[in-house]
Amino acid sequence: MNLYKGKVLMVDLTERRISTEPLRKDWLREYWGAWGLALRYYRDLASPAVDPLSPENPIVVMTGPFCGTSAPMTSRFCLVSKSPQTGTILESNTGGAFAPELKFAGYDGIIVTGKADALTYLKIVDDKVSLETGEGLKGKGTFETEEALKEAAGSPNAKTLTIGPAGENMIAYACVGTEAYRQMGRGGTGVLFGSKNLKGITCLGTGGVRVADLRAFQEKISHYKHTDLFQDSNLWAKTDGTPVLMDLISEMGGHPTRNFTFGGNDAVKGINSDAMQSAKLGNRACASCPMACGKFTHINGAEMEGPEYETLCLGGSNCDINDLEQVIRFNRLCDDQGLDTISCGNVIGLAMDMKEKGRHDFGLEFGESKGYLEVISEIALQSTERGRDLALGAKGLAEKYGVRDLATEVKNSEYPGYDPRSNFGMGLAYATSERGACHLRAFTMFEDGPFDIPAQVQAVVRSQNFNAIKWSMCFCDFWGTMSPDILADLLTTALGENVSPEELARSGERIWNLTRLFNLAAGFTAEDDSLPLKIMEQPLKKGPHAGKVFKKEDFEKARSLYYQVRGWDGTGTPGNAKLAELDLERL
Repeated sequence: MNLYKGKVLMVDLTERRISTEPLRKDWLREYWGAWGLALRYYRDLASPAVDPLSPENPIVVMTGPFCGTSAPMTSRFCLVSKSPQTGTILESNTGGAFAPELKFAGYDGIIVTGKADALTYLKIVDDKVSLETGEGLKGKGTFETEEALKEAAGSPNAKTLTIGPAGENMIAYACVGTEAYRQMGRGGTGVLFGSKNLKGITCLGTGGVRVADLRAFQEKISHYKHTDLFQDSNLWAKTDGTPVLMDLISEMGGHPTRNFTFGGNDAVKGINSDAMQSAKLGNRACASCPMACGKFTHINGAEMEGPEYETLCLGGSNCDINDLEQVIRFNRLCDDQGLDTISCGNVIGLAMDMKEKGRHDFGLEFGESKGYLEVISEIALQSTERGRDLALGAKGLAEKYGVRDLATEVKNSEYPGYDPRSNFGMGLAYATSERGACHLRAFTMFEDGPFDIPAQVQAVVRSQNFNAIKWSMCFCDFWGTMSPDILADLLTTALGENVSPEELARSGERIWNLTRLFNLAAGFTAEDDSLPLKIMEQPLKKGPHAGKVFKKEDFEKARSLYYQVRGWDGTGTPGNAKLAELDLERL
């Protein structure tokens, strides 16, 4: 097959049975790959009522069609399952080189079911696939586990997925790591692995990926690199990476500081892009990427790739930690223990705010780094009372101590690094995201009219639909000028079949609506598409939007209009006409 390998690896951990199944070709022109295709597989395998921690909850890992080719910025892949953190459908993706390695080994994806009776890892070396004991890795961090799994595969070139102690202990915001510093961070992916006694996956492949006309495909790639990718609006990823956003979002007044109290950080220069450049040792890229947005940093023995904007913001500004060395240490500890830095920084910031406001004292204070670093392993290992409390997440912590007015989360997923009081579109995007608060479904910070509700609604719907197909192709978000026309042209050339932009747009909307149908069947309603009290009632302090709130009545107006634009009814349920239009009546 062109672009695809034509096989999915099936792994039943309960029965310790490994097999392959032909790729569902009948789904490809509707769902394409990665997010869309994984979602379609998952919907066929699991009931929306499934317990996320049960053996009956499958994990679907899926690559994109361009993965393993020379197309730039296409090495990402995704995991789809039911989230143990939110109870919603979950898609989480990351970059690196695991996905190309999996396709080189001969597989488009992996579907894991059941539960192993002891800690286990999956070893893939081309067509030789086995389940191996992981008992010797129990309690090990992701860094050590990754090295052990590479050795088990017989090559330092093997690529891995691993969990740390947080995943084994099933902390709600545990993540899956790859290549040390890249994570499937959101939604509790590490919990999914931990619930199945799956410590990791190691993969080594020697094959390739075929396209219909290699010369024509290479010419298209070269053309779009030079006419679209390598333009000024994308090159920030190469020169600065995401830390460039630190000053920018702070100046815009949407940079969460001191637990989403302020919209900007007066001390941001300690952890901004200039600070990162001063500590930078070099750049690091994902497979097939000419941008190399990862910045490898070193300060006083603290060394890693990163931190990225979300960690600098949530683990830095939000906790009032403006010392880059300490944020690097925070990031490394979270990565090794297997914790999502967004959720972890959000929750620690909440605990600091609770002390400042006299609500509860966890021994954590804004700007104080000792406890801030110590509590990370306490959370992952469940070793102290405060660690167990912070492991509850923002919602659980707020409910236990009666501080719902201080927490920022949607559907039990902690807010990322853009304050909706500075841009109403971000609040609507967080509220309507299928996996809880997320900036990767729709990003409206640079849209005109940040408080123009009709314009922001249109921007959110447009962005959600396009990102659904972009993530299904697994193009990196940092090709910011990517368009349906480019996607269609590349697919047409690589597949040897005509693909139109309109077909892709329809697929994106189909994928988004299918996630909605799942969540409705899982028991979610319009009331879950919500904003935190803090965003609706507490005015933002400092910056150009000081005094701003996203009032409940304004949000409800935006949500109602969003449902209308989507062709959903007042309860947020897709109408029959929309389901028929998208061929979703049976689902």
